[in-house]
Amino acid sequence: MTLFKTFLLAASVSVAALAAPAYAQDKGLIGVAMPTQSSLRWISDGNELTTALQGMGYTTDLQYAEDDIPNQLAQVENMVTKGVKALVIASVDGTTLSAVLQQAADQGIKVFAYDRLIRDSANVDYYTTFDNFQVGVLQANSLVKGLKERFPDTKPWNVELFGGSPDDNNAFFFYDGAMSVLQPMIDAGEIVIKSGQMGMDTVGTLRWDGAVAQSRMDNILSANYSDGSRVDGVLAPYDGLSRGIISSLRGVGYGAADQAWPVITGQDAEAPSVKAIVAGEQYSTVYKDTRELAKVTAELVNTVLSGGTPEGLDTTTYNNGVKVVPSILLTPYEVDVSNYQELVIDSGYLKPEEIQ
Repeated sequence: MTLFKTFLLAASVSVAALAAPAYAQDKGLIGVAMPTQSSLRWISDGNELTTALQGMGYTTDLQYAEDDIPNQLAQVENMVTKGVKALVIASVDGTTLSAVLQQAADQGIKVFAYDRLIRDSANVDYYTTFDNFQVGVLQANSLVKGLKERFPDTKPWNVELFGGSPDDNNAFFFYDGAMSVLQPMIDAGEIVIKSGQMGMDTVGTLRWDGAVAQSRMDNILSANYSDGSRVDGVLAPYDGLSRGIISSLRGVGYGAADQAWPVITGQDAEAPSVKAIVAGEQYSTVYKDTRELAKVTAELVNTVLSGGTPEGLDTTTYNNGVKVVPSILLTPYEVDVSNYQELVIDSGYLKPEEIQ
């Protein structure tokens, strides 16, 4: 599978050690704005992206906003003031950057939305991400597969739904992709949402916070499952939420010999969740090779700044409310106990000791 052979970046760099050799100054400064260091994947994204850009001869200014919207605005404004050649932004809130992006456009700074679409601005030049609707389809298909494996004689299945952060445009694609699979089964009576909680306005989890997911799961269990019924499956769109949900379920006895684990999905193939998959606590995750995303983003930045014409862009899928943003969409993969070794260990994405 070529995805796992194409690119393995060299050593990671820390936020505190981003200065590139003097020769790199010739190609200019790139601002890289990431949302938070509380998620393992964003630390990896920041390191991989700056390493790739530095390898192409750019200097980089990598900043983490720690999920604080004013903080990210200030960071991006500072990058614009410094005179960066381009901005690569994984936004905390994709609807709040219009003013600063206008400042960037006025100075001829190219803007690349990274994994999270920046909305309501004409000044977003490109978008690099994964096929986010397909992520949701993979999660739902995995959930259904797990339900059939673990509870073949139990129908309808009791399932609860969790969504991502409502200020992240991707969360809606994940949810819509999953519901394209689950809604027909709900309509047919094969799946029951016992809590009745559906729709992103109800099931969304602000800032992708695992503690919030755990608290909500606690409330769902006490309000809807104290009658002796059991949860068979949980749609969780991110590993951090999955781990919070697992903690909630463990607290009321799931995982014991007489109470099998529900089927719990996830996303990002974070090491603690892959470890949980091996242990049988989490059923699956979705693997998105952020090394590949960093690589293609760096290549896109370099092509554009060098005056080239990017190829293979999707020009129909991602409308940010003002314009369709030309996009590169990478392929996500479902990971479970049957294939984690090949996809995330043999590919070098995780080290074997990280999941032991």
